[in-house]
Amino acid sequence: MKPILKFLEKIEPDKKKHPFMHSLFDGIHTFLYAPKSVTKGGVHIRDGMDLKRTMIMVVLAMQLCYLFGTYNIGHQHFYALGEYTGFLEGFHLKLVHGLIKMLPIFIVAHVVGLGIEFWYAAKKGHAIEEGFLVSGALIPLLMPPDIPLWMLAIAVAFAVIIGKEAFGGTGMNILNVALLARVFIFFAYPTEISGDEVWISGIVKEGTDHYQAAYYAQSALDFKGYAHQFFDMLFGWMGLDTFDNIFRSTNADMTTGMLVNADTYSGATPLAIAKNEGWAVYNSVGEITGGVLNTYSESQMLWGAIPGSIGETPKLFILIGAGMLIAMGIASWRIMLGMVLGCIVTGFMFNAMAGPEMSPFLAVPWWAHFYMGSFLFAMAFMATDPVTAASTNTGKWIYGFLIGMIGLIVRVVNPAYPEGWMLAILFMNVFAPLIDHYVLEANMKKRMSHA
Repeated sequence: MKPILKFLEKIEPDKKKHPFMHSLFDGIHTFLYAPKSVTKGGVHIRDGMDLKRTMIMVVLAMQLCYLFGTYNIGHQHFYALGEYTGFLEGFHLKLVHGLIKMLPIFIVAHVVGLGIEFWYAAKKGHAIEEGFLVSGALIPLLMPPDIPLWMLAIAVAFAVIIGKEAFGGTGMNILNVALLARVFIFFAYPTEISGDEVWISGIVKEGTDHYQAAYYAQSALDFKGYAHQFFDMLFGWMGLDTFDNIFRSTNADMTTGMLVNADTYSGATPLAIAKNEGWAVYNSVGEITGGVLNTYSESQMLWGAIPGSIGETPKLFILIGAGMLIAMGIASWRIMLGMVLGCIVTGFMFNAMAGPEMSPFLAVPWWAHFYMGSFLFAMAFMATDPVTAASTNTGKWIYGFLIGMIGLIVRVVNPAYPEGWMLAILFMNVFAPLIDHYVLEANMKKRMSHA
């Protein structure tokens, strides 16, 4: 490793002559190596875990969600076509399809976000901040796999510039940056991310009838439609031909099925079904004829083999990531448990209110809200953001409890949007400093009474 370090030190750009290149170099250098300068003196805490490596630990905790989410993209595609309907059938094809659809989203989010970070760092004359390591990893997981890439780029730019840099950079933002990117798309382009409809994705490959159809369809659009077409052709040519050569040598099925886009497929997510039909509808002989359980089993929702945003479906993998963050002392278990309690209390209240004249969503069992939708993902990776959450121990309980309560109210009562954790977390981000203020005031008042 020393020759690499010496090489990097030799090519370091001049900070005054080339500020942008120096910021880019510094970011890469500190990502690979810990700084050689450390604090000295008996009163300083010495720890090998700097902020950048703390952020990397959070990213590592998401990797199981990335793996499953990527595979699930392919699974949902082939399931819609009626091919390889078993979850592990056509494993190699589903994984390749998922990679080809996931990579453009990941690349666009990071190129736009990091590009803005580098530009601001160069203008301010300081090192690149670490905050986007986590935000950049979270944003793709929050999106449906068919999100238009131009829309994603605008959302990321808005979130980084308005949500973070306008407040002074990492550690100064009052709103969760990743959630701000999602909420921007939700309010600016609500039909793209409403959470109601099932997404299905296909791949365009040059030289096929599907490419010709896609080409003529896209030619009638403006520049906004070409981003996905470009990536589909790029990865379709590079990926499919390469993988087909490998699959051919092992007598495995080829990638032809990926080129079909199931445009006529329609369906609904568990949340949309719950809003319209409830949890389960029984006929006179006790058979389920409607509701969520008529379409999706509890096992499917728990394991995650259902439509949804890329990272929200694999509930057990999300819990593993949450456990990792708690074990490393990065995420607050108080916020997580408070959020669970808030959801339970509100769910009990809704179940008590349920009746024939009321919304069928009220009758959904309180425990089902944990694995139906994005509750667990929001609890593990979004609500626990240490910058935007409450910082006092008592405040964390209050903050988490109110997110669980408000989020479920939005999910069940709001007729326009069958999910609520995004809005609840952003709402409580705004009130987190006020919660801490009153907690500290109460503590000081209590101590003064004993003085």
